[in-house]
Amino acid sequence: MGSWVPGVGKPQTQHPTPCITIYLVPVLHNLRVTLEMIKWEHSIFALPFALCGAMLAAGGFPTAHQLIWIVIAMVAARSAAMAFNRLADASIDAANPRTSTRALPSGHLTPVFVATFVLVSSAIFIVAAAQLNRLALWLSPVALAVLLLYSYTKRFTRWSHLMLGFALGIAPAAAWIAVRGSLDLRILLLTGAVTFWVGGFDVLYACQDFDFDRQTGLHSIPRHFGILRALWVARAFHMIMLALLIALLWSFGLGKLAIAGVAVVAALLGYEHSLVSADDLSKLNAAFFTMNGVISVLFFAFIAGDLLLRK
Repeated sequence: MGSWVPGVGKPQTQHPTPCITIYLVPVLHNLRVTLEMIKWEHSIFALPFALCGAMLAAGGFPTAHQLIWIVIAMVAARSAAMAFNRLADASIDAANPRTSTRALPSGHLTPVFVATFVLVSSAIFIVAAAQLNRLALWLSPVALAVLLLYSYTKRFTRWSHLMLGFALGIAPAAAWIAVRGSLDLRILLLTGAVTFWVGGFDVLYACQDFDFDRQTGLHSIPRHFGILRALWVARAFHMIMLALLIALLWSFGLGKLAIAGVAVVAALLGYEHSLVSADDLSKLNAAFFTMNGVISVLFFAFIAGDLLLRK
């Protein structure tokens, strides 16, 4: 019974591919929009500093296994943090003319999809930490808490810029732990440097929202101190960054190439600050912030070169 008799009819065949395609295409589209929303390519901001931490811990290149999982962990952690930030700030972004066209307020993505993306990215981060060592796995929820909870800090403190900086600043310390399975206090100098580096350019970024933050009651250094003083705060943050980088070089006994790297970073930061003034913020554009990616890559190149030449 139920068999096919020749000449009577043809057996029913299933065609799963069209059904799969129907569901897969919108998922892939939403994933692409999400990656654009979180500026996935800007993972390059913190990744070079994480690789600096890994190379300082290894005294050269870490193993291929460590390197692969550090990169996966970094990209996953940043993706989770950025997507969560967009989710937490969706109503704020909708009210701000500068950000109202972002994917969530404009309706191009649903909160459910973005929340799912955050959960999956967080899970990948924890899996990556587990592939490195036990301490990295134990500390992974702490790192996630820092990364995700930053999104709410501008609701109650003007120093949220430094909280963002610290969220990225833990990357080199985390990379050290990934390689060594322990923490050396010297690497916290790089954590501090990244904290003030990111905090400085986030203060500059927040100058664009001075009026909006004042109207809505959101906290930022520009809102509390005014744009002119905020620019000086950003400069002070970057001076502290440079001081911490010099202390880092001294503590690890790095040489002339690493010193040259700090000099290049100082020159590029000076150039960035020369582009903005309290009366003209027009150059605070995508190209301006892409320069920060250039800074991190160049610094890593000089540190890596110094470490490899000592071998």
